[in-house]
Amino acid sequence: MNDFSYLHTNCLELSVYLGCDKFPHESELQQEWENNKESLLTFMEQAGGGLGFGGGRGVHRGIKGVVTDQQGEPIANATIVVGGIDHHVKTGR
Repeated sequence: MNDFSYLHTNCLELSVYLGCDKFPHESELQQEWENNKESLLTFMEQAGGGLGFGGGRGVHRGIKGVVTDQQGEPIANATIVVGGIDHHVKTGR
């Protein structure tokens, strides 16, 4: 679903896989959580606002901004083109 969402809705999704077994047995879940808890929480804290938590104070990586007209008003549905990347995105509302 990640590729479809990005290509057709401009929504970037993230899937985290902790191992080769997509459906670990219930008896293994607690140990998997303990093995990965700290790194997952650190990642979420660094992502912060980009993932909807942290009060928007997360570390931002990449390009961020607002496309505006000459009066400073946001432009909805503007196409953003980045050289060398074949996928254009559009602004929201």
